[in-house]
Amino acid sequence: MEQYSARLAKVWDWMTEESISLVMLEDTESRRDQNIRWLTGHPGDALLFLSQNRKAVLTAWDINLAKQYAGNAPVVLTAYNDFERQACKAISAVAKMLEIPLGSKIEIPSVTPYPLFLDYVGKLTDYDIICRDKGAGAQLRKFRAVKDELETAITRKAAGITNELIELLEKNVRNEKIKTEADAALLIEVEARKRGCEGTSFETLAAGPGRSFAIHAFPNWTYSGFGGDGLSILDFGVKLDGYSTDVTLTFARNLNSKQEKLVSLTEKAAKLAISMAHNGTPAKNIASAVDALFSKSKKQMPHGLGHGIGLQEHEYPLITSRSNNEWVLETGMIFTIEPGLYDPLIGGCRLENDILITETGPEILTASRIVHL
Repeated sequence: MEQYSARLAKVWDWMTEESISLVMLEDTESRRDQNIRWLTGHPGDALLFLSQNRKAVLTAWDINLAKQYAGNAPVVLTAYNDFERQACKAISAVAKMLEIPLGSKIEIPSVTPYPLFLDYVGKLTDYDIICRDKGAGAQLRKFRAVKDELETAITRKAAGITNELIELLEKNVRNEKIKTEADAALLIEVEARKRGCEGTSFETLAAGPGRSFAIHAFPNWTYSGFGGDGLSILDFGVKLDGYSTDVTLTFARNLNSKQEKLVSLTEKAAKLAISMAHNGTPAKNIASAVDALFSKSKKQMPHGLGHGIGLQEHEYPLITSRSNNEWVLETGMIFTIEPGLYDPLIGGCRLENDILITETGPEILTASRIVHL
């Protein structure tokens, strides 16, 4: 219960500063939100109501599942069926339950469609319904960017499993047990679940030499050959107790001089970026340094250098050179570093690892690499 209480306290303190009486978070089929899992442990399909008087109500579609996963969180459990599965009725009932003063502010998710927002306003006339981009959702994303001790421990364990799979993948490509993209993708799915994972953190991207030119090959994997002459890319991650890893390996075989250059530049970029990843470093500076390295060789990376990971495979901080990127690295942040270069004629190369910022510097959690066959 301690971790959930500490996380909820952050939100309640913020609500007091913002003079928000009630916040509703929504994790439904049309609007997913991992903040509910972060605050309660419940994996999904629910509404969560947080009041300024430091009370929480979890309204779950599957009340039995909620009892199992949110039983250790300091929340009152209710069934969505009690409110005819209508958010407006749930808000009204919970506001009365928590004694929310009439006329006070109730914040709904920023992703609420405008017509639905108007419906809330029209039906909840006793309250001031607000919906804003830089509200509770944005603040929760900031909170989640710095992992607590439990989150770090789970991620380290997930990274350990990821590293076991990396070793297994390299072994099976070398001994030709993996011959196709499908072989690689299916091995990851099965072996991750054998090790207690919920599954992969996203659909595996396996691209053999004929498809590795794309940042994210489409379709994600086929029955085409993998690990043959040229460059093959394998981008995958596992999800353990909700937490994701995200790595990319490149398998290189019988390369020509242009392909060798892509590999060399990518490895140099990864080494440079990790060496700069310290507490207090602006994330934009790291990405800009990699951009400059590639530019010297008249190359350009068509995607960001990295992103945070956690309950989602893409979180904050952003490691990009965009002018509006204001993220500064802090101890406790976990993110990817994934330089990559792609050419429609010779294929692509990407090297991605998961990095934890510690008080003494970057800790490389995963063992992804360029595999020279």
